[in-house]
Amino acid sequence: MPTTRIVVVALAWIASVVFVSAQKVHPALIRNHPAIAYAKTPVSDPIAGLNDRMQRGEVTLQKNGPSGYLSSVLEALEVPIDSQVLVFSKTSFQAPRINPKNPRAIFFNDTVSVGWVRGGPVLEFVAQDPRQGAIFYTLEQSDSGAPRFERNDTCVMCHVSEATHNVPGMFVGSVFPSPEGITMYGPAYTTDHRSPFEMRWGGWFVTGTHRADRHMGNAIATDPSDLAAMVKPETVHTTSLEGRFDMTGYLSPHSDIVALLVLEHQVQMLNLITRAGWEARVGADAQRAFDTTVEELVDYLLFVDESPLPGPIAGPTTFSRTFSSGPRDARGRSLRELDLTRRLLKYPCSYLIYSEPFDGLPASAKAAVYQRLWNVLNGQVTDERYRILTSDDRTAIIEILRDTKKDLPSYWMVSRSE
Repeated sequence: MPTTRIVVVALAWIASVVFVSAQKVHPALIRNHPAIAYAKTPVSDPIAGLNDRMQRGEVTLQKNGPSGYLSSVLEALEVPIDSQVLVFSKTSFQAPRINPKNPRAIFFNDTVSVGWVRGGPVLEFVAQDPRQGAIFYTLEQSDSGAPRFERNDTCVMCHVSEATHNVPGMFVGSVFPSPEGITMYGPAYTTDHRSPFEMRWGGWFVTGTHRADRHMGNAIATDPSDLAAMVKPETVHTTSLEGRFDMTGYLSPHSDIVALLVLEHQVQMLNLITRAGWEARVGADAQRAFDTTVEELVDYLLFVDESPLPGPIAGPTTFSRTFSSGPRDARGRSLRELDLTRRLLKYPCSYLIYSEPFDGLPASAKAAVYQRLWNVLNGQVTDERYRILTSDDRTAIIEILRDTKKDLPSYWMVSRSE
């Protein structure tokens, strides 16, 4: 059962082996397969679309104070400011500028993530192409020339590994950070909704309320011989970042705990969607059974291995309300409704089933996912681990999807087995 992947040191996140043998290409290099051609195939992600709109004169970016083009870009991409989360461990290629006094701000919607480092020369972007998955870009913050997004494939050096299911993608890391933001020698974790709450958010600021005794956010390791001692009641329960660092240039004073929970789920869901699409296109060269990937995707989609949350959890911003806007069935129910007591979502099925990356799956992959999803929800898959999905959960998910997902196979319209 997949839970948290433990990485001994942060460098283990980088794919380190090129070839398994003379015949087999390392899984992380599936992007070079002719059926994928990651670096050469034209893309149609939201950043590419914004670039085109800018060239046609439909959108003009404006600079605004220390954050430069940030506000203008977020508005153009429809990325909400209340999605801001703050990471102070030294991640990204702008790592020298990142530390607890100058955290990196990340904003996101379902298909775009935007990174801003105060004083940095560029804004950073990850946009989801429906066919190719995560595409990386930068935007110069200088005043020289008209602004334009530039694709930056060097990012895949760190963003293709087991932590991303060996496709270009994002991941959320949890580390023991030093006062300078450097990852201390010790455990580092890749976290998602399956991870125990107490292992999450090392190197991140976290604001909000909950009932846990422990998580790793807001804490700084000062004793190399006792890293765990960095976690204290005042780091676990933080509602304000006032006095932590100079807020000049930041668009929000918060790093909303609910936004962090959503982001953790989202990045791995998108990676799994990309992996399934790529394997369907690559076929036998994918090196593992496609059914295994489909099962993992559906399990993750349905939160089968979700770690219980210490709710009620509440964030300090409007993010929960902003996020909850989405398609609703005839009874007013939505897959974007948050629970935040024992689990993330009220109805445990990922809202990313509505996303362009999911809709862009090859027909064979989507058919396999829908069949497995139906078999689980219909009770035909009887493994003990699926008992976490109650009869009410299963019925609600089926009914919501019938009303809101128009490409469901016809067999979804029959009554489910009890």
